[in-house]
Amino acid sequence: MKKMVEMQTNKIRIEELKPGDHIYSWRSASVYAHHGIYIGDHKAIHFIKAGGLGSSSSRFSAHNSACICQQCADALLQLPTQQTQAPSKGGVIISCLDTFLKGGDLYRYAYSVSMEDFRAQSRGGTCTTAPSEPPNLVLQRARFLLETNGFGAYNLLKNNCEDFAIYCKTSLVKKKSTLSRSGQVVSVGAKVVSKVAGRILGDNNFRAELGSMYCYMFDIGVRKDVVKVPVERLAEHIRS
Repeated sequence: MKKMVEMQTNKIRIEELKPGDHIYSWRSASVYAHHGIYIGDHKAIHFIKAGGLGSSSSRFSAHNSACICQQCADALLQLPTQQTQAPSKGGVIISCLDTFLKGGDLYRYAYSVSMEDFRAQSRGGTCTTAPSEPPNLVLQRARFLLETNGFGAYNLLKNNCEDFAIYCKTSLVKKKSTLSRSGQVVSVGAKVVSKVAGRILGDNNFRAELGSMYCYMFDIGVRKDVVKVPVERLAEHIRS
């Protein structure tokens, strides 16, 4: 029971972090979470949408619910000019943990969880049954995508910050442009399906079971429409 409760929160202290960890922090009264990869030295690489960290013409102007510190802004400006130009729909940035957290608590995403523990989670976007690859590969992918801004256009439903972190950890991407691998996005669909079923059948227990099974079926570690893609070929895969 203790293990399950800990997994449901995943809350950790900064001193517990290890390079290559998939981290997240809840935003807007815990309505959604922002995800990224911790790279050490109190810094994270994360994927953001256009419109909020700074100037609208720069890549670090992207996450609409974050504030960027001057140190992070200066560091981003040291990247090659062609890489700091923002695509119209967001990009990959590096920032300190304070900028990433924006005053929120720190959580670590769980990998290789059992089906039972996955289905016991009260919220999506906190864990997956998929195994993580070694930290050196996770960091290599995150840094490559930072240097090339190579994760494509931000799309809340198809290509978001959780998708970025999951890819860095697993190298798994969708074969086709379908719904996101993000547990947060899938959990929204699960709530709709279970709510409709609950109204029809009038059974709250069945409603909860259906919602958890829906999330499990679409978990990145279970679904069949994903494939491992080397980071050097990711941009080509996204365009195809």
